[in-house]
Amino acid sequence: MRTDIANSVLCWLATVDAEGTPNVTPKEIFSSYGDDRIIVADIASSNTVRNIRSHPAVCVSFIDVFRQRGFKVKGQAFIIASDHPDYPVVGAEVLKMAGEDFPIRNLISIQVEKVSRILAPSYRLFPDRTEQDRMASAYQIYGVSPK
Repeated sequence: MRTDIANSVLCWLATVDAEGTPNVTPKEIFSSYGDDRIIVADIASSNTVRNIRSHPAVCVSFIDVFRQRGFKVKGQAFIIASDHPDYPVVGAEVLKMAGEDFPIRNLISIQVEKVSRILAPSYRLFPDRTEQDRMASAYQIYGVSPK
């Protein structure tokens, strides 16, 4: 799962507001922490933070678009404010990723409870294709080249 997190450009965090209305938003800066948490940077996530404070159950998904696979993670989220003593330790990776460009107001810490694999339909339709084949196809479709 760490490999797919590291190779994903965005994750999608689903929350629910006080009225029960779902909300899904892309998050650009995120990482794993330990064996059982995902940390997401709150850069401009006021609604997400408000939703988590009233309903901490969340779902986060991320996809490595080139390998065409990822994970869906369900769990309980809690907010770690920037003045909390755990903030610099728990947030070390996302703070490094954000650098000076993105001020992180809070950390969204998701305690992993359930993990499901996400696979593109091609995994079922073409099970004999290798990961390299899938990546080559994705590079061609997206018009990009690996470094």
